[in-house]
This record gives sequence, structure tokens and C-alpha cells, in this order.
Amino acid sequence: MANSFKCEIVSAEEAVFSGEVEQVVAAGIMGDLGILPGHTPLLTELQPGPVRVTLAGGVEENFYISGGFLEVQPKVVSILADAATRAGDIDEAAAEEARQQALKAFNEKSSELDYSRAASELAEAVAQLRTIQQLRKKAGKG
Repeated sequence: MANSFKCEIVSAEEAVFSGEVEQVVAAGIMGDLGILPGHTPLLTELQPGPVRVTLAGGVEENFYISGGFLEVQPKVVSILADAATRAGDIDEAAAEEARQQALKAFNEKSSELDYSRAASELAEAVAQLRTIQQLRKKAGKG
């Protein structure tokens, strides 16, 4: 069995990552998924949150996706997301501002409020902040 497989992370706008990896960890709708070489074929929905890929030698790269799908094939794992970015490129101040605005919209209880949109924006902002926190926690250990 091979020790690595190809991983591709693609957003609606661009290919964010493509390379050989030893492991992929992503936030599935039922919990975190860990994909290793030889994993059985799978297609699942992903929730907004972090994606961690482990390259040869244990080097990790972290990404944020806004949700999407993960497909496991025998030699390639594809992550298709509406939006994807490297975790280090997330603007923490903007994510916190988006979280505050969504919470404010909920608290105002305006009849014009689109609750599903506010909930979606809140979930995305919280997922971005969670991705940043995980990246910081990992950096603190190293």
C-alpha cells in the first residue's frame, strides 16, 4: 500500500491546493473525517471549517472551506468548496466583525431579518474563527 495519495482542494474560483499527502482531516457533517492511504471510496458533505493536510515528513498545511463535498477515490481525494483559502490568509478581524454583525441581527429581531441568511453568516464566521484558533493551538505546541 502506498504511503501517500493526491489531494486536491478546489473552490469555485480557483485550485487552492494540489499535491501528495499522507493524511487529510476535514469537518464532515457528522463529525471530523480522517482520510489515510487506502481509504474506501466515499462521497460526503463537509461543513464550514478547517481542513488539515499532512504532507510527507509530517508537515501540515491548514485551509478553511465554507462547506462543500469530499470525494475519496483510490488514488485521489478531492475537496470541492464554494470558497476555500489557506488558514493563514483568513482575516481574523473581518471574521470577528462578521460574527458580531450576525449576532446583532439576531438580537434586533427585525421583521425584515432573514434568519437563515444570518444563521449561515454566523456559522461561517464562527468556523473561520475556529480555524484560526486551531492554527494558533498547533503553533503553540511547536
